[in-house]
Amino acid sequence: MSKHIEESYALAREVYASYGVNTEDAMRRLASIEISLHAWQGDDVVGFENINHALTGGCQVTGNYPGRARTADELRADLEMALQLLPGTMRVCLQGHQVDRMLPGRDRDQFSMDNFSAWLAWAQEHRLALDIAPCFYSHPKLDHGLSLSHPDPAIRRFWIDHGKAIRRIGAEFGRVLGRPCVCNFWAPDGFKDTPADRDFPRRRLLAALDECFAEEFPENELLDAVEPKLFGIGSESCTIGSHDFYLTYAARRNKLICLDSGHFHPTESVADKISAICCQQGRILLHVSRGVRWDSDHVIILNDELLSIARECVAWDYEKQIYFCLDFFDASINRIAAWVIGTRNMQKALLCGLLEPRQELIRLEQEWDFSARLALQEESKALPWCAVWNEFCRRAGVPVGFDFLPQIRAYEQQVLSLRG
Repeated sequence: MSKHIEESYALAREVYASYGVNTEDAMRRLASIEISLHAWQGDDVVGFENINHALTGGCQVTGNYPGRARTADELRADLEMALQLLPGTMRVCLQGHQVDRMLPGRDRDQFSMDNFSAWLAWAQEHRLALDIAPCFYSHPKLDHGLSLSHPDPAIRRFWIDHGKAIRRIGAEFGRVLGRPCVCNFWAPDGFKDTPADRDFPRRRLLAALDECFAEEFPENELLDAVEPKLFGIGSESCTIGSHDFYLTYAARRNKLICLDSGHFHPTESVADKISAICCQQGRILLHVSRGVRWDSDHVIILNDELLSIARECVAWDYEKQIYFCLDFFDASINRIAAWVIGTRNMQKALLCGLLEPRQELIRLEQEWDFSARLALQEESKALPWCAVWNEFCRRAGVPVGFDFLPQIRAYEQQVLSLRG
């Protein structure tokens, strides 16, 4: 099998060379792109606070496939299983309620490294960088669908203090691990029906965010991001943190804007937004998911949207200023399979973008030869990128093609099935 992969790759390398594409360079670039594996796929966004908080704010996960991680230890074991099946460079992103342990009398507004110490030790052991996000949902203080924009100062204070606490934890992750932690703020605040007042909630959110971000950390420790959404479950008519709100906020406050590919209208192109923002604001946190009707978080597949997004990320070397994080959660299938399938699809899409005969396409475009440009764009879709992908996996020592699934099935029988 290995010899067949190498032979197929040698032929593919020659084909791409005839189009002016260096496959070795493409694989080197792909290996350098860090992808943050979203931990919440493994625990259905439930967290480990051991408190019966109802899931709120549009973060419901459908399905009851057996084997959900019930503790941070179980989640780390599942992540390790997924990571050994993935080529390239990975990091891990946590939600603010995925604590190692709860401490008596402390709620989210008082979280500290004491709540996450085992995560840090685990990341050090596996030489992984960690990202984190505050958890402004699944808590009684998400009142009437509002957190940071709530009219009650006491409720706002709770959530502001939670945001501050998570930023301090993230900065410590970055300091100890030697790579910046990306701390992403998403709040589900909004209204199910048409509000009479959109202005005051946004002013309250603005002030709350400014207070959350008041404490300064060096960028080699912490990078802040803010994430908009078109609508959510329970906030269909008005989202306080809309794209217009957060894009302006990120530009004025020097934050990363987070683009979640499931958070926009289905006819809206996230790919088109990348160069529009990168040429001005510079940096993006990209949450890659897949919207289906009103759900924003299906496992990503290798479709035209993903290919377009990935192409725009690498066509102009933007991967150096884009922070990639996955953001889907599906409990109807094996959760580790979801991680592996989705992450590999992200990498496949990036590789297709890296293998595009870009220089020739640009030359044709500059000569106004749009007929030839279209012909080459379409022809390049049929080039043997899969042979390059298989070689990339072979060199990384991970399963090629469909061969990762038997290992996941064995883990399911030996570990997941015992969880009840």
